[in-house]
Amino acid sequence: MTQNSTAVPIGGVFPVLPTPFDPQGQPDVGSLRRLVRYLLRCGVDGITFPGVASEFAQLSEDERRQLLEVVLAETGGRVPVVAGVTSADAEMTLRLARHARDHGAQALMVAAPPQWNEAGPQIAYFERLAQAVPGLAVMLQNVPPPVGAGLAPKVLLEVVRAVPAIRYIKEEALPSGQRLSVVLADAPASLLGVLGGAGGRYITDELRRGACGTMPAIELAEVHVALFVAHRQGDARRVRELFTRMLPVLNTQAVFRWALTKQVLLQRGLIDHGGQRIDGPRLDAMDRADLDAFLADLGDLLLPPEALSALKNPPG
Repeated sequence: MTQNSTAVPIGGVFPVLPTPFDPQGQPDVGSLRRLVRYLLRCGVDGITFPGVASEFAQLSEDERRQLLEVVLAETGGRVPVVAGVTSADAEMTLRLARHARDHGAQALMVAAPPQWNEAGPQIAYFERLAQAVPGLAVMLQNVPPPVGAGLAPKVLLEVVRAVPAIRYIKEEALPSGQRLSVVLADAPASLLGVLGGAGGRYITDELRRGACGTMPAIELAEVHVALFVAHRQGDARRVRELFTRMLPVLNTQAVFRWALTKQVLLQRGLIDHGGQRIDGPRLDAMDRADLDAFLADLGDLLLPPEALSALKNPPG
């Protein structure tokens, strides 16, 4: 076990891994390892696990610990890992935070608890978390209810000023771009950046307004990486082009969420089974036909099947 007290910059593309399940509904560790290898092959800047896209609320505490250890081991320090430790149980959040620190996570992602809309109790909550894992960067995930509080920018700024350990915000309340602008215009020096989420559906607006990164679902990781490369190169036209080409899949993902992500990964041979624990709509035959067409249109931007097949049996 390692203890990490050195701040690692968080920025660029940090996709949120889903949790693959086998036909019996148990976590599929082999597929999870393959997904990590896929993200590394795509050239992501970092990895996030678990988050909403991981069905974190449907995982037991032991599963969350064990699966995070798998992700960290497979990543092998090649990119930073942001560990999601959100829980309705504050004590469980603290236990998960200490576990993530002790096993090498570079930062923690924690949703602002949904029961508080004002700054006072949020400050107390995040101060307690920061004291439990001193030196480890905290990312406040500002996601709407029921997962988080969807705090107003003014309240967010109060919390961040009071708790310097909050080095990042993941802004997922809408309109995310406008909120991001307000926060960055008055952010304290302790806040190192704001990232977008929401599947990457608003990434062009967020980047124009100063977002330091994005945390999308993983089914189009190659395209998100290419988009961020174009952004770093100052090629706004290419950013818009890549975003526009992704939109049909991103729009479908907004409706089907976990089912869409897992269907794409299943079709691409990156997971062995498309099952999920969380309730939600599933794609029917016509939806899958549309998805086939959307993916075909993106074919020149995606890793070829032979590259993905090689991830099943990595060298060494």
